[in-house]
Order: sequence, then C-alpha cells, then structure tokens
Amino acid sequence: MYARIMNSILDQDIMYLPGVGPSRKKILSKELGIESFGDMLEYYPYKYVDRSRIYSVRELTPDMPFVQLKGKILSFETFDMGPRKQRLVGHFSDGMGVIDLVWFSSVKWVIQNYKVGKEYIIFGKPGIFNSRYQITHPEIDDASSLELNSMGMQPYYVTTEKMKKAGITSRTMERLMKTMLSKLPTLNETLPTYITNPLHLVSRDEAVRGVHYPHNQYEMQHARERLKFEELFYVQLNILRYTAGNRRKYRGYLMPKVGKEFNEFYRENLPFSLTGAQKRVMHEIQKDMNTGRQMNRLVQGDVGSGKTLVALMAMLLAVDNGFQAVMMAPTEILAEQHLSTIREFLKGMDVNVELLTGVVKGKKRKEVMEGLISGDVKILVGTHAVIEDNVQFRNLGLAVIDEQHRFGVAQRARLWAKNDNPPHILVMTATPIPRTLAMTIYGDLDVSVIDELPPGRKPIQTLHRFEDQTVSLYQGIRHEVAKGRQVYVVYPLIKESEKMDLQDLEAGFKHLQDVFPEYRMSKVHGKMKPAEKEEEMQKFAKGETQMLVATTVIEVGVNVPNASVMVIMEAQRFGLSQLHQLRGRVGRGADQSYCILVSGRELSSETRKRLDIMCETNDGFRIAEADLKLRGPGDLEGTQQSGMAFDLKIANIAQDGQLVQLARDEAQKIIDSDPELSSTEHAPLLARLKEIRKSNIDWGGIS
Repeated sequence: MYARIMNSILDQDIMYLPGVGPSRKKILSKELGIESFGDMLEYYPYKYVDRSRIYSVRELTPDMPFVQLKGKILSFETFDMGPRKQRLVGHFSDGMGVIDLVWFSSVKWVIQNYKVGKEYIIFGKPGIFNSRYQITHPEIDDASSLELNSMGMQPYYVTTEKMKKAGITSRTMERLMKTMLSKLPTLNETLPTYITNPLHLVSRDEAVRGVHYPHNQYEMQHARERLKFEELFYVQLNILRYTAGNRRKYRGYLMPKVGKEFNEFYRENLPFSLTGAQKRVMHEIQKDMNTGRQMNRLVQGDVGSGKTLVALMAMLLAVDNGFQAVMMAPTEILAEQHLSTIREFLKGMDVNVELLTGVVKGKKRKEVMEGLISGDVKILVGTHAVIEDNVQFRNLGLAVIDEQHRFGVAQRARLWAKNDNPPHILVMTATPIPRTLAMTIYGDLDVSVIDELPPGRKPIQTLHRFEDQTVSLYQGIRHEVAKGRQVYVVYPLIKESEKMDLQDLEAGFKHLQDVFPEYRMSKVHGKMKPAEKEEEMQKFAKGETQMLVATTVIEVGVNVPNASVMVIMEAQRFGLSQLHQLRGRVGRGADQSYCILVSGRELSSETRKRLDIMCETNDGFRIAEADLKLRGPGDLEGTQQSGMAFDLKIANIAQDGQLVQLARDEAQKIIDSDPELSSTEHAPLLARLKEIRKSNIDWGGIS
C-alpha cells in the first residue's frame, strides 16, 4: 500500500511543484525531459561547492576557489560604461576588511532588493581589480534566513541557455529540489538488505537526499556510490537475465566434427602459423559450437590481427558439420574485400564461396539464391542484402557479423529467422572496446580478444607534424615512394560541413598534384558513384597509382600491403577511435610503416592529449580506454549509431569501472541461483526491473 502511494507521488506532474507551473514545466520537459517528481529526483548535480565555512576578508587570496563571507553592504556606487550601460559596485564589510561586490547587469534590481546595513551571506570567487578584492555577480542570501550548518555542500545543476533565459538557473533548480524533497515521505528501498548490508551501502532515501543536499564530502560520496551501484546493478541484472533466458530458450546446433575442409585448409593452405591469441580464440569458438547452446561471441582485435582468418576457420567447421555459413559486412567494398581474401585462402579447395550485395544482379543473383537453397553455396559473403526475406538458406548454421556496430539491432535479428533454430553468432570488431564498456554494451556476448599481431609485422611509427612542417613531410613521402611504396592522404569529412570538406579535399588534391607532378594519384570521396570509387580504389590496390587522396571512406575495406604511409590532414578533427582505424590501413606488409598526424599549432589540451596518445602507443585497447575517458561512452563510435546512447543518470562507465564489475558480480550471483528471478526473495528485484524498463532502454536485448 505504502509503495503504491509513494509511486503515485513520484508520478505526480512536475507542474504542481510550487515554483514550477505550466510555463516552467514546458521548459523543463523540453530541455531536460523532466515530467514528474520522479524525473526531478534523478536530475543529479554535476558538482558541489563547500558552503560549510565562513571566511574573513583578511583570509582571501586571489587563487582561492568559491568562498562565503558574512557582513553588511556599506554603500553602492554606480559607474557609467557607455550608452545605457552601468557598472554597480557594492562595498561590503565583515568588520575586519572591505571587499567590492560588482554587477554589470540588473543594476536597478540589485539596488531595490539588497539593503545597505542589512546582514547578508555572500558567495562567489574572489579576484583582484585595481589592487582591491572583488567578487563579480555574487550569490547573496539573507543571513537571518540561512542556517549556515544546513548549507553543507552546495549542489550545481546543468542548465541550458533556454532555461537561463527563462530565469531557471542552477540556484533555481536547487530551490525547487529542496521544496520537493521537503514534501516527500521516506523513499522506498529499491535494493534488498542482502545486497546493501555486506556492501555497506546507505539507504535509497538517505542517498537521494544526500546526493542533492550533502552536509559534507563524506555524505556526498556515500550517496553517489549507492546510486551509481544501483543504476549499474539493474543494467547488469537485466542483461544477465536476458542472456540466461536466451540460453535456455535457444538450443544451438551441435558441430562436433573437425573434418575434411578444416583439416585440408589447416594443413595445406594456412599461409602462416597461427598466433597464440588466434589459437586461443579458435578453441573458445570450437567449444561454443559443441555445447548444444547457441554461440554468441564477440571477437575483438586490432586491424591486421587476423580476425578474418579465425572467422573463416569457424565457417569451415560449420561446413564440415553439414551447415552453411554467412559473413555480413557493413559496406560493399568490405564485403568484396572479404570475398577476395577468403577465396585466396581457399585456393584449390572445393568450397563454393559467393557474394551477395546490391551490385550482384540478374542472372548471377539468381544463381547465388538457387545455390543457397540447394546447399551448393557453402559460404556466403555479403552486405545487409543477405538478410532480405527472399534470401533463403538450406541449412544456415553460423553467421559472422563484421563491424557489428554498423548494423541496427533489428537487422542483426533478421539473420535469426534464416533457419529453424537461430544460427551460431560470431561478431567481429576492429574497434577495441574497454572491458567495462563491453560488459555493458555487449553484456550478453562472450568476449574473445586477439591481442597479438601475426609474425613479421613491424609496429607502425606514428608522428605528429604541424601544417608549417610540410617540407620534411614531403621529403619523407618521396623517400618511401622511391622504395616502391604507396601513400594514403586522408582529409576529414564531417557531415555538417560536407561542402567545405569536399573543397578541402579538392584543394588538397590539386596541391599534391603540384607538389608531386611525377606521381599518379587516385581520389576517392563519398559523393562519387560506387563504380567510380571502386575503380579508383582498385587502381591504388593494383599499384597503378602511388597516392590515394581520400576522405574517411577508406577507413574500412582497403587492404594494400604495399602502402606504407598514412598522412591524416587536420588530425585534430578526428576522434581517437577513427585515427586508430585509419592508421590500421598501413602496416599490413613486412616493411616499416608510418602514420603522420598533421594539425595546426593551436590545439586544445584535450586534442593535444589525443594526438600524444596516438604517437605513444599502437595498442587499440589503451587507445579505447583513453577515448572513453576523454569523450565518454555516449560519443564512442558504435554506441550511438546502433541506438545504444547511454541513458545512465549518475554512473559513468569510463570512471566507475570497479563499480561496474562489482554490480555485475552481484547480479551474476543472483542469476546463477535464480535465472528467472521467480523466488519470493527476488520478486522485488523483478518488479523494480520491470519498472525501470518501462521508462528506459531495454539493456538486455542490445547485442
């Protein structure tokens, strides 16, 4: 009964909170998505300032952060600053010294509302002007109405420009929050004591009140830790429950046989010895395909680590057991690249491999479709064309999805309907994903990592050069081309300024033609027709041109072992993940390769860090961790494109790695003992999970 009453209070329209009303409700709803009291509670502060201490004017130093002073305004003085502009100075004394309070706007309002001789508490950041201490636009409270001990840590809330124009500042939000909390009874507990007690977590009521109005740092940290844990715990519980349910529901095809095709390939066609990492991942895949459970495995590995070879061996296992396999790639170029690689690997073997993309039409398309139904086509490589309803297989047993973040959830799910039971799923990505992020985005997949490069590969040397250092850059390019090598030059392409970027590319191409008149060059960008693009790329791949000038369309899908230099112009405009992907286009042969990051000299500290990290390491996982810390999970490539923008209110996957692990461990214990959460003990967890899922993303079914 109490829970129902509490829920009805939290569901109450925010319009009815004193101080809000219809117009403010409209702004809060549009700008922050706040519709109810419950939404307001989850609008957490982003920082706090200590308001528990009063300083004296004598203690002030110019490098101090925000401080509080208690005293009286002695007088006001106004200074003209041009037509209809004034500066107002209030001389404020605490009895031991004087400081100036300065306003550049709302002068009349300040004079009308703050009285000379009345005692106030002022709050702001001290600075020095004309040898006198001053605070610009201070916060001012009536000393008699402000209980100093109750102030504690003052919360600060994110506000938008539209909110500020409507008079809804961080301070306004703080006051509204205080009003709401004073109206709420004790909040229901949402975690059981068998979790909170061993982990020493404070109650939900204590956490919510403490996160908005902490009396001290200790109280604030404990409140935030409790709320972060709860948020992450339910995310993990949902994922693990979904996974456990799927594993019970979908039996996998048994593929115990290591037969003729696999053995012939391994003994006769394998171009080099497998790395230890490739062998380990192959064992994991083979074990999955022999459990009677549907495999759902993510294989992570840098560009050039040999993921395609591992995927091919898994597909040959499927073929040996009487099944067909499909490999789905995000672009036609990449699909054709995979087809070429696989056919080269299988040279001389009797395994029919075909391509199905948008460009495969007419008679050829009909032949491929018939071959799939008859079972003659053993391995199909294609784009999203393979999931069309009219594409039918005789017996699909394994689906390999490359760079899966480029496919939507619904697209991937359509592969499941291609046989009586869903096929085994092997997902590949060259975008290394930090462990804490993988546990959340790909929580229902088992993760394998190929963390070694094949023998003979030399680490790529990455250098940062400024735009005014092109003389030495061009000398380096000439030196490499003289050895018979080839060069990529990449220009940024950002949709908002596509026209401008295209002009940059055209101007850059013309400039390079002037600098290197003796070279043959290819040019590739997204506005070209697919056939033109393919022709230019093929010229480069065959060595007919020495230089490929392009936008990021070459990020995936080009494999030219002879290319040894990657020049990235305006490198400051690229994210770490994209820079790493582009760098992976070189270093594919046995020769030393180079990646040159070219930028202007005026760089923000974050951009400098990004470029420094690229020069320091080739380790994709270190780069991904750094990317996560610099940009946050919502910005990482792959999370937003696939409809998985993070809706975490307080936890931060980049910074709360230990809590993610702790939450997963606790959730795993519960799912191990009760996969369906059907016991009386776990009923409250199931109820809370359903409540969260109503208003949030279904974190279970993402991958």
